[in-house]
Amino acid sequence: MKLPTVRQLRTFLAVAESGSVSIAARALGLTQPAASQQLRELERVLAVRLFERSNGRSIPTPAGRALLDPARRAQAAAEDAVAATAEERLGEEGELRVGSGATGCIYLLPAVLAAVKRGIPRLTLTVTIANTAGLLPLLEAGELDVGIMTLPTSQRPALTSTLLFDEPLVALFPQTMSAPVGSFTAAQLAEYPLILYEAGGHTRDITDAWFKQAGVAPRPIMALGSFEAIKVLVGAGLGVAIVPRLALPTPVPGTVVRSLQPGLTRPVGYVQRREKTLNRGLRLLTSECKAFPAPLPFP
Repeated sequence: MKLPTVRQLRTFLAVAESGSVSIAARALGLTQPAASQQLRELERVLAVRLFERSNGRSIPTPAGRALLDPARRAQAAAEDAVAATAEERLGEEGELRVGSGATGCIYLLPAVLAAVKRGIPRLTLTVTIANTAGLLPLLEAGELDVGIMTLPTSQRPALTSTLLFDEPLVALFPQTMSAPVGSFTAAQLAEYPLILYEAGGHTRDITDAWFKQAGVAPRPIMALGSFEAIKVLVGAGLGVAIVPRLALPTPVPGTVVRSLQPGLTRPVGYVQRREKTLNRGLRLLTSECKAFPAPLPFP
């Protein structure tokens, strides 16, 4: 049986993503006839039509859509084959591509990446910042080597996750609101103007589930995708927020912290492709992540 080549699949993905053979060809450093020839050969191998024209664009057919995920996995596997030999070819040079949320990038990654850089000085480190939902497709496509994030609640066959710690979430009040000392329930917290993390993020999902379990439907006055921005708004007296303990290494001016009852946590760990080759840089990074101290609950 004749099988598709990595080059054919890479051209197929480029056309599917750009909607144009000519744009894909330029991106891959090919002539348009060469790119078109690779697509025709791929269609002959698979005995299906992969694209159709619509409003001047190349749109994947149902067969083309079915090929997208296998093609991405094949390309990622080819990249792994290169990575598997990189240490022998390049010694301690190479690149490690890390994804993380903003909180992890500010409060966890600096110590971890500094340790990795001390261990492998010539290793190039690149960091992509996004929430969990934005990082998972990049990991599946092989565009990131590892993601450090709030762990996803659903399983993805191509990915594997490792829990580092369950991070406590706490309530952050403006000092001007004179929050009583002690723990706050969902019902009590819902009486205050709430500033929550934006919908769609895993931390927001965890927070919403905590309120729902108590039979409370919160109505936030604001929702933002940055805990750093949320902390500033709370300090300005605009509302109360639920924030991760990791984001509070020191007191935030103009605020007080209170614990939640029942306690609320979010799972933090790292995610990578299940078949990912563990080169020295990745092994060192995951080891440093495991050694990172878990944030302590607020007393």
